[in-house]
Amino acid sequence: MINENVSIALVHYPAMDREGKLIVTSFTTMDLHDIARPARAYDVRKFYIVQPIDAQRLVIKRQIDYWLSEEGRRSNPTRYEIVQLVSLKYTLDEVVEDVEREKGKRPIIVGTDARKYPNTVGYEELSREIARREREYLLVFGTGYGLPPDMMRTFDYILEPVYGAGDWNHLSVRNAVAIILDRLFSRNRC
Repeated sequence: MINENVSIALVHYPAMDREGKLIVTSFTTMDLHDIARPARAYDVRKFYIVQPIDAQRLVIKRQIDYWLSEEGRRSNPTRYEIVQLVSLKYTLDEVVEDVEREKGKRPIIVGTDARKYPNTVGYEELSREIARREREYLLVFGTGYGLPPDMMRTFDYILEPVYGAGDWNHLSVRNAVAIILDRLFSRNRC
């Protein structure tokens, strides 16, 4: 695995609504497949889904279990392969603990957001740092209207926003994950 020192996490809580209030966002089935695919394509170690609501977790677990079953594997072998990367956790703290337990050290936590923060890092700089393979990295993606600013300030780095050709930057998390992983790890970067 090329990027065995990188994991990604999709966080459903805490998230913000459009007024900035804390909420728990709902899981969408597209997120499972459309984030696991680029995670596999860019060869990251694991894709964590953070969801604290048991009813939502049941839906996620049923999907994971189906695609990891013999029937799911026969039905769609590539989906079986990508879903093997997925791990369901209650909290981001559990994710950090899991990485630390499996890799023997606490990961550098890199938040993603459409806003800039004082500890913002560029793609090229982060890509070079990851490529040295000296540390573990956890890229954290928010849902809804993003992760709360108080939480963002606790991260080691914040990756610079995804800027398109114009000033509009309201991408789905699925699009943002794919773009960010491509900017960090693509073999055909400009």
